[in-house]
Amino acid sequence: MFKSSLETLEQFKHILSALPMDCYSQKCSVLSNATIGQHTRHVIELYLCLIQGYKTADVSYDRRERDLRIEQDITFALEKLSQIQSLLQQPNKNLKITYELAGETACLDSNYYREVMYNLEHTIHHHALIKVGIEQLTKQELPTSFGVAPSTMQYRKTCAQ
Repeated sequence: MFKSSLETLEQFKHILSALPMDCYSQKCSVLSNATIGQHTRHVIELYLCLIQGYKTADVSYDRRERDLRIEQDITFALEKLSQIQSLLQQPNKNLKITYELAGETACLDSNYYREVMYNLEHTIHHHALIKVGIEQLTKQELPTSFGVAPSTMQYRKTCAQ
């Protein structure tokens, strides 16, 4: 689980590092005028919520900071991804996940490993969206695995045999 998460984040760093600088903050029509930077910020901030909430065993993805510097400054975003990689591996423990739904607060029981997996799947989902944006805005070559779940990649290998 940690290995897949760390590899996915590393791949993300490589792709962002190769991205033309003017594309990171450019609005993209196929992303409903969102930017690659906005999707990147969203991914980063959910991981940061989990890492910060680990200490108190209370995580709220809704109360994230929404640091605009992450979506505007690719170098800063890369630093945050490296920070996540260095802090992600922690022992499992029970967590309370707090959500704000329709003006009410709801709490769910979870654990750290389950939330790391949630963040991995969430990241892959956003990578698929980012891939669409990159293909719209650039000619950058992307790995076929970018934005594809590891289980899907394994399934495709099985089908090809």
